[in-house]
Amino acid sequence: MKRWLVLAALAATSVLSTSTFAATGPTFAPEFGKSLPPVGFVKFCVTNPGECKNVGRRAQRMELTAEAWKTLFTVNAGVNKNIAPVSDADLYGVPEFWTYPTTAGDCEDYLLLKKRDLEKLGFDSGALLITVVLDEKNEGHAVLTVATDRGDFVLDNRRNDILVWANTGYTFLKRQSQQDPRAWVALTDGSHRSVKVTAGSN
Repeated sequence: MKRWLVLAALAATSVLSTSTFAATGPTFAPEFGKSLPPVGFVKFCVTNPGECKNVGRRAQRMELTAEAWKTLFTVNAGVNKNIAPVSDADLYGVPEFWTYPTTAGDCEDYLLLKKRDLEKLGFDSGALLITVVLDEKNEGHAVLTVATDRGDFVLDNRRNDILVWANTGYTFLKRQSQQDPRAWVALTDGSHRSVKVTAGSN
């Protein structure tokens, strides 16, 4: 194991005992009914139907053990380190294109890779939810929410720390349904539902 992975695992162990329970708001994000998926996600499902297949999963929160926390931290930090932030316009010549990155990508690409890596490590896909937010500049951004028995935690390409959703400073708009990966649920009362995510290189 590389030295940085060892350091990340050690750091994650200490983080679990402190910031996990340091939420400044609710630890579980409220849901407000159905929402429309992002256009980029719909196109991704067309080209990757196996990744969006409904397998009749149940809404179940994963148990957040110390080992699971270390794995989340390691995967989040590893993908953030190995993928360079580059916009879809620069990479593909289009404003929005969701795909698995190899060396570079934008926020949606980061989270897709993290989701796939975690699923390969045995994490339940129903607890790994693609999520659309507005950042501090009121711009569209995408992150991976991990639904656990201790709260909803966010894996973000902008930071290696894993935060409770209420501590990110973001406005949460919508995310995948736990029951059906093709369906989406609103995380707001409706005032931001029309926002489109074209996240660029963030």
